Amino acid sequence: MSGAAYLAWRYLLHHRIKTLILVLSIALIVFLPIGLRVLVSQSAAQLTARAEATPLVLGARGSALELVLASLYFDAEPPPSIAYAESGRVADSELADAIPLHLGFRTRGKPIVGTTLEYIGLRDLRVAAGRMMAVLGECVVGARAAAELGVGPGDALVTSPETVFQLAGVYPLKMRVAGVLAPSHTPDDGAVFVDVKTAWIIAGLGHGHRDLADPKAQTDVAARKGGRITAKASVVEYNEITPQNAANFHFHGEQAGLPISAVLARPHDARARALLLGRYQAPDEPIQVLRPTAVMDELLETVVTVESYAVAAVGAVGVATLATAGLVFLLSIRLRRREIETLVKIGGSRASVATVLLSEVVGVTLLGIALAGLLTLATSQFGEAAIRRFLLS
Repeated sequence: MSGAAYLAWRYLLHHRIKTLILVLSIALIVFLPIGLRVLVSQSAAQLTARAEATPLVLGARGSALELVLASLYFDAEPPPSIAYAESGRVADSELADAIPLHLGFRTRGKPIVGTTLEYIGLRDLRVAAGRMMAVLGECVVGARAAAELGVGPGDALVTSPETVFQLAGVYPLKMRVAGVLAPSHTPDDGAVFVDVKTAWIIAGLGHGHRDLADPKAQTDVAARKGGRITAKASVVEYNEITPQNAANFHFHGEQAGLPISAVLARPHDARARALLLGRYQAPDEPIQVLRPTAVMDELLETVVTVESYAVAAVGAVGVATLATAGLVFLLSIRLRRREIETLVKIGGSRASVATVLLSEVVGVTLLGIALAGLLTLATSQFGEAAIRRFLLS
């Protein structure tokens, strides 16, 4: 290390607080726009990966973004309901496989997703413990949800009522946990999956009660007239589905008219995809079909626009901060006038003194850039995990 660099280094060490403030200021000026760019890029990758794994989404006409976010992430407000027949309409077209989704219910804060086993195949989910749901009233729990709720195969989860008072007579359903899914690092980890028919039971569209024709149920019968049996108001619907009462559960109305939130469609090929998209373009068509990648691209365009404004604001603050740092150095030189004069008197040339001062500026700048580099490296290494945790929380 040269004499000038050594003197500069000793000065910076002696004035640690001032040096630390200047280094942090420069580091933040350099890091913020770069770190923001890294985070936006990683966020875009997370969003587009989920969208690319979902070919098409069908739902009621309205906000395309809300429909896609609800269908992909389960935490958004559920879209308006559509008839289950829309799932059959897609399947009957023989252009795509149809996977219904029923959203909106929760258990201990975790979203309940009513769907079919085809969804498990679409997302390539695997059971890590227990088995897949097989009968009414069973559920499989995502890895993160199972860990946070502390449940496993054989345990039970009770659905949360939509309101404080279930005036419609819909009782919370006690569901048996059939299995726990392996971690997939997607929103599926935080969800609870049930069969769509179980979701209808949770909604009160299907119920079970005692067989009133059974002589043992005579106390629950208000009147018998021919083949018609009138039950007393005291007959309570089952809030748990067991092998003993499963046969007594039935649904109100035709299955085709029961509600679902959306349909995930997996076209067989590009031609089938184009034909399916074309079938829902009529102005009076109540159903919209969306490409999640297109919807997410529009969202990311907005994010990038906001990012550009944020970078411009950071740049303006950076210029002001650099100007302040320059002022600090100039004031420091004025305060060190006697020190500089002493260096000259003991034989130091003005060029040598200027080299010492310049070495201080360069040293602080290099330390700030090095710290910014470390922060950027940490962001690139751990930012993706932090974004995933934020998106899945």
